[in-house]
Amino acid sequence: MKDSFDDPPPVPPAERASLPDGIRFAFGTLTVLPARITRWDRPAARTGMACAPLVGLVVGLLAALPGTVLLLGGGGPFLAAAVTVAVPAALTRGLHLDGLADTADGLGSAKPAGEALRIMKQSDIGPFGVVALLVVFLIQVAALTNAYADSWVRGALATVVATVTARLAMTLASRAGVPAARLEGLGAAVAGAVPHRTVAAVTAAVLVAAAAVALPAGLPAAVQHAVAVLAALLAAELLLRRCVHRFGGVTGDVYGALCELAATTTLVVLALG
Repeated sequence: MKDSFDDPPPVPPAERASLPDGIRFAFGTLTVLPARITRWDRPAARTGMACAPLVGLVVGLLAALPGTVLLLGGGGPFLAAAVTVAVPAALTRGLHLDGLADTADGLGSAKPAGEALRIMKQSDIGPFGVVALLVVFLIQVAALTNAYADSWVRGALATVVATVTARLAMTLASRAGVPAARLEGLGAAVAGAVPHRTVAAVTAAVLVAAAAVALPAGLPAAVQHAVAVLAALLAAELLLRRCVHRFGGVTGDVYGALCELAATTTLVVLALG
């Protein structure tokens, strides 16, 4: 994958999508929350994928709420963690988890790119996909159980930071120079849509915000949250490069896999110490 491509030329004002159009695109494609997509074009994809971390913020808050209520109600950290992990899956109709499973099957098939993409498009889940789902669920629940066992604040904060970082990984995967593996689907709509400068600005904003919200717990906590974001993005970048090399580009399934890997990595780092 080539990351050295220049950013695309500035888009004429008439072809720019408004912020509301971009937000509707982001929520309409990445969640089941009510959001009527008003534009389905490259400008809307550009703005929408730049807004993906905002989707993560809303999903994270909605996921942390029932987990916190259960914990404070005496349900225990394990139950709080399990319900917290289930909420994002429900808010996406399991699309990101399905993408993780399909990507694992495609990568594990050892088939040529075209055949691997065909395997990923099938409705069933193969053994690699099943293992990937089980491992991700176990790790996410275990990591959040550890966080909730410390306090509801730590558990809720870990949830929100993980969901925001997971969607930030999608923004990075939509940067200029990343090709689409197919001519149709979400991957084709958003691949290469976001300029590098926008990606850098959004990434910096998420890093600063993650450190800032943890700062009341002390400087080490703030540093840990920033490191968690960076570690997640590194893990997602490695998977992205592997998928582009293996499939010739990204697909909607790859975006789902990146999202789940980034969320899991964030939670693991935040469970340490």
